[in-house]
Amino acid sequence: MIKVSKLTKDFLQGQERTPVLHGVNLHIEEGEFVAIMGPSGSGKSTLLQLLGGLDEPTNGDIQINHKYLNKMKEKERTIFRRKNLGFVFQNYQLLPTLTVEENIAFPLHADGKITNQTSKMIDDLIHSVGLKGLNRKRANLLSGGQQQRVAIARALVNNPTVLLADEPTGNLDRVTAEEILALFSKFHRENKQTIVMVTHDIFAAGFADRIILFRDGVVDQVISRKDSDYAKYLANFMA
Repeated sequence: MIKVSKLTKDFLQGQERTPVLHGVNLHIEEGEFVAIMGPSGSGKSTLLQLLGGLDEPTNGDIQINHKYLNKMKEKERTIFRRKNLGFVFQNYQLLPTLTVEENIAFPLHADGKITNQTSKMIDDLIHSVGLKGLNRKRANLLSGGQQQRVAIARALVNNPTVLLADEPTGNLDRVTAEEILALFSKFHRENKQTIVMVTHDIFAAGFADRIILFRDGVVDQVISRKDSDYAKYLANFMA
C-alpha cells in the first residue's frame, strides 16, 4: 500500500525556489498496477523519485507498507529501498560487461543474499522474462528489448513489494514495447505485483488498472480502465 499526503517538492536554482509538486495526495492499493501520465515537466518523474526514496520531499508524507519514507534517515531509506522496492528505468542501467545472470544477481551480491538456491532462482527469472539460454551473454551484446527484460528480472530478484518503472518503453519500438508491457501485466496478474509506472505514452498507460493524470505538479484526474469514457478522458487530457 502506498499513501502520499500533501506532498510538495521544490528545487533550488541559484537563489530561486522552483516548486515542482504542489500538495499531491495519492493512494495506491497493494497489488494494483497504476500508470502516472502527464506532459513533460508535469512532475511525474519527480514523484516516482520520491516514491523510490531516491530524493526527499520538501513537505508532506510518503507511506509504503505503513512506513514513512520521509521520516527515515538516509541509511534507513537505503535499506528499505533495497528490501522493498524494485526499479526499472528507460535506459536499462545494466553493467555492460557483466552477463545476463550476473546483472540480475548484482543486488543479491550487494546485500549478501547469495544462497544455494540463488542460481535456480535466477535461472527461473531469466526464463520468466523470455531470455532462456542467454544466461551467460554479456549485456552489451543484447538488443534494447532484451536489456529491458534483464532490467525487469533484476528489479524482481529481491521480491520487492513495489515495482517502480520510469518510462520503461521509452527507448523501444512499438512491438518490443508491447512485449515489455505484457511482461509487466504478467507479473501483476500472476504475482499480484504492485506496479507504479510513469509514462507519456497512452498505449503503455492502457495496460494499467488506473491512470493518474498529472499536470503542473498536481493530480488532474484519476481514471480507471473500466470507465466507459476512458478513451475520451485520455484524448481530452493529452490534447
